[in-house]
Amino acid sequence: MAHTATVHSSILVFSKAAAQFLTVALLHVVSRLPLFDTSPAVDFAPPSAVPSAYRWDALHFAHVAQNGYHYEHEFAFFPGTPAVMKLAAGLARSTGAFRGEDLGFVLRAGSIAAWLCNQYSITDLYALTYHHTNSLELSFLTALLSLLPSSPATAHAGAYAEPFFTFLSYRGMLLCTRKKWLLASAFFAVAGAFRANGILLAGFIIWGLVVEPFIRNRQLALSSIAKAATLTAIVTTPFALYQYYAYTRFCKPPHSTPREWCSRTAPLIYSFVQERYWNVGFLRYWTISQLPNFLLAAPVLLLLLYTTAVHLKSSYRMLINGRQAEGLADQGGIFGLPGLLPHAIHAFIFTCILLFASHTQIILRLASSLPYTYWSAANLFLSHPTWAKAWVAWSLVWGAVSLVLWAAFLPPA
Repeated sequence: MAHTATVHSSILVFSKAAAQFLTVALLHVVSRLPLFDTSPAVDFAPPSAVPSAYRWDALHFAHVAQNGYHYEHEFAFFPGTPAVMKLAAGLARSTGAFRGEDLGFVLRAGSIAAWLCNQYSITDLYALTYHHTNSLELSFLTALLSLLPSSPATAHAGAYAEPFFTFLSYRGMLLCTRKKWLLASAFFAVAGAFRANGILLAGFIIWGLVVEPFIRNRQLALSSIAKAATLTAIVTTPFALYQYYAYTRFCKPPHSTPREWCSRTAPLIYSFVQERYWNVGFLRYWTISQLPNFLLAAPVLLLLLYTTAVHLKSSYRMLINGRQAEGLADQGGIFGLPGLLPHAIHAFIFTCILLFASHTQIILRLASSLPYTYWSAANLFLSHPTWAKAWVAWSLVWGAVSLVLWAAFLPPA
């Protein structure tokens, strides 16, 4: 068994590197297409020198990495990715083998860091799946399916938040299975420096220390509640500090005219800039003009909403009847595994947030941070082989199309 796991890990690491190389190569080829939005060309001369990964959020990350935060709208982009880009560029220069101060150098340095995180993510997903399923075959299948993300450009090709956030999330979840709560909360906290939804990861701490023991023993220990509260505070600290930093920048002297959000009950710059500059809010995206984006996101939305709903229903029945899971075969795939219940809840809540109160199509790139995405896809092979083939076919076709759209600076981003 140990030998099989070692072989699987070696294959996965090699396959991940190959997938990343292929994605970058394809992106480099299609980046010769004319840009729909010429914003990236402003920073490079000649325009043909624009790096293929310099699109969408990467523009903002690179500018913040090089110049810091100056404008209000930049606070929609969390500091984790710019910090890694700046650190990676600094380390590269410190070796004496590399020279560069321009955006392109910072971008490439961040991309290399993202590549390294991806190598750990796939093996962590394999280990996490094995812990919950006790199946090497299902673990291997799940990890292989993660090689086909619904946004290969952001997952494989550049300095985006997703590779870092995914690695930190997976590692924190894996540490939770080993009951290393403090270390898990540290990884979740760092994840919160890359994406706002990192605060949702505190749910795994609360589940492991409070909810799961209560379900098992029907009683609560005050010490566990206090520990969970402390660790949750650790997870949310980066988000709170980031908001406080923005508050001191725009709401305190020497700023003579504080911004309107400064006087809100909860003066959070993140929610304000999302609302003001990106029109994010409950059902704001539900317009006829956005229907194409909903359709593009539909495969991932349907997969997650269907599987989480079935899982939650199955788990509820098991809790009511006081039964434990009887294994993959007896309970119909992953839906009989109680260890995956917090993941199902997390995926369901996150998917609903993106569906009702966000730019829904971003689930195409954020789904890679949810292990449940790939567990759901793997479960199709157990219960609906035809649908499984359709999922793989869609992933391949859409992955190729999305690279062309990304290179031309066309939505969805």
